[in-house]
Amino acid sequence: MRGEPSCPRCGGRVRAPGLFADSWHCDAHGTVHPLQPVVPPGVEALAVVVNRARVPVWMPWPLPVGWLFTGVSYAGDDRSGGRATAVACSGPGPLGGVGELLLVAEEPGVGLGARYAGVDGPDPGPRLRMDEPPRTKLLAAGRPTPLWLVSGAPDDRAVFAGEALGSWLWAVLWPQESGLLMYDEIVLTDLRDAGAEVDLLPCGALSPRLLS
Repeated sequence: MRGEPSCPRCGGRVRAPGLFADSWHCDAHGTVHPLQPVVPPGVEALAVVVNRARVPVWMPWPLPVGWLFTGVSYAGDDRSGGRATAVACSGPGPLGGVGELLLVAEEPGVGLGARYAGVDGPDPGPRLRMDEPPRTKLLAAGRPTPLWLVSGAPDDRAVFAGEALGSWLWAVLWPQESGLLMYDEIVLTDLRDAGAEVDLLPCGALSPRLLS
């Protein structure tokens, strides 16, 4: 588990702002919003991300039966706020075994979703067949939200993306068969608008996907 910020696009080391620069810098990707260290899942860790986020913090709510909240992270700093958020959940897969879901909301250009999706970034737009009907629709903050399949992702996962509340929304699922979950009636809640029910979230062990 890392104890220092890293590049949201590649996980590499970043240089903090200093005397000659007012932003975080990655040697490979230039100016970035730093990905903060991941901490074990819990209501307190989630509250920190929610309070700093300038983009949605998406959570399936209610969680699918048997599913658990398994971690959260964000890209940004105390000055800029969270410009990307990632929430992990896991539970019984639709075809057996364990399924994992990672929901990323981000401003254009951050690149965190593409990193978890395993595709070149930073944004999903060029990989979405917008000339075709969306693969699925879900409710995000009460609004019907179409998602398209992201082309070029590794075979071990299913990746969907679209736009919600003015930010990119990525849904990355492992294994690929868990993508069937996205064809159910998924409802996403922006935890920035949630109430005391957040305290009732069932928590599991930290997802290794957040550390990859």
